[in-house]
Amino acid sequence: MSTEARLILVDDHGLCRQGLADLLAREPGIRVIAMAGNAAEALPLVQAEKPDLLVLDLRMGPVDGLALLKSLRDLKMDTPAVILTMSEAPDDLAAALRLGVRGYLLKDMEPTDIVESIRRAVKGELVVAPAIAGKLATILQRGDELDDARAAIKQLTGRERQILSYVAAGLSNKAIAKTLGISHDTVKLHVRHILAKLGLVSRVEAAVFAVEHRSALAEAER
Repeated sequence: MSTEARLILVDDHGLCRQGLADLLAREPGIRVIAMAGNAAEALPLVQAEKPDLLVLDLRMGPVDGLALLKSLRDLKMDTPAVILTMSEAPDDLAAALRLGVRGYLLKDMEPTDIVESIRRAVKGELVVAPAIAGKLATILQRGDELDDARAAIKQLTGRERQILSYVAAGLSNKAIAKTLGISHDTVKLHVRHILAKLGLVSRVEAAVFAVEHRSALAEAER
């Protein structure tokens, strides 16, 4: 990184975008090299300019900030990024962290605190708005649990995942057997294998697990 950090700002609200640019213009060692009003404008800018830090809003029309980051990651670009948003939703914070953001800040923070957080992010620190910092430990714990669930689901065969989905839907073993055209005993055997692989003891637990980790099950099918 050069002695002067080069930033790109992305926000569909012109006032917020320009206001932040004006604040950062007063900061030594930081230069805003480009601005964009949406993800479509931002993607080629980031590809061409390769900024030291990308500061972007979360909610921006049809393509949000997280989708922009995913597009960059798909292009093998690990551009450091800070989200600046109004959303305090834990799911948004978790999704941003999964994409490797360097910061998650709220627009209602004091302007001086936003600028200082951006400066810290430029140095490589992880910065999170104080109002949501307390949720971070819970989110990280949930992420660990999700990783464990994904690992357990990967142990299941395609047939076992299929049967687990039917269990979650409330079907009995007999109904599952009829639906799949297999024997009742075969379904019972599959259910025993599912419970063993997932470390569960009952069909009810298996159903709850499947509902709680529906997205991980869907990922395993892709």
